[in-house]
Amino acid sequence: QVRLVESGGGLVQAGGSLRLSCAASGRTFRGYAMGWFRQAPGNEREFVAGSNWSGSNTDYAVSVKGRFTISRDNAKNTVYLQMNSLKPEDTGVYYCAADLRRAYSDYTPISPDGYTYWGQGTQVTVSS
Repeated sequence: QVRLVESGGGLVQAGGSLRLSCAASGRTFRGYAMGWFRQAPGNEREFVAGSNWSGSNTDYAVSVKGRFTISRDNAKNTVYLQMNSLKPEDTGVYYCAADLRRAYSDYTPISPDGYTYWGQGTQVTVSS
């Protein structure tokens, strides 16, 4: 069974940092794009960051560029999201996603429709 499990969320003050992890199991994810999305109450799920299969191509939402970094350790089947200089507007549930339809592609989807598997999410709350 394919599973994505996020961890590392929590409560942090504005200006602080958090590192999210997404551990994949059930199959290897090393040849596939991975992404992070977030959803605040009353809002649609929005793209945060994405990485192609090797980590050589990454993409970020404008709102997080320069503050967040996506990385992956394919040997551990894990993808990370380092979040620095956090702001209250970064608050939301953060989801990890995998696109298992395109193997070894340099394409990184930025739409939720571009991903086929999702984790259950981890809450990030940034206080002002």
